[in-house]
Amino acid sequence: MKKSRFTEEQIIGFIKQAEAGVPIKELCRKGGFSDATFYKWRAKFGGMDVPDAKRLRELEGENAKLKKLLAEAHLDMHALKSVLGVKR
Repeated sequence: MKKSRFTEEQIIGFIKQAEAGVPIKELCRKGGFSDATFYKWRAKFGGMDVPDAKRLRELEGENAKLKKLLAEAHLDMHALKSVLGVKR
């Protein structure tokens, strides 16, 4: 997945500015991102504070590690079944 050039703190700052009344078109132009990107960020980070976003990033990283471990375990099980043969 492509890494954003904006941090979670900056993204939440943009969302807070929009909530404060800054027009979204102007905010996007000054920030250098598209309207679609802003709405995607608002769907993901809307209503969050900076500590919440940091915790979300930690949980996503932990989830990725667990998925990798599970995939490796399934791969090992499949390899053992193919080597030892499964009774039919």
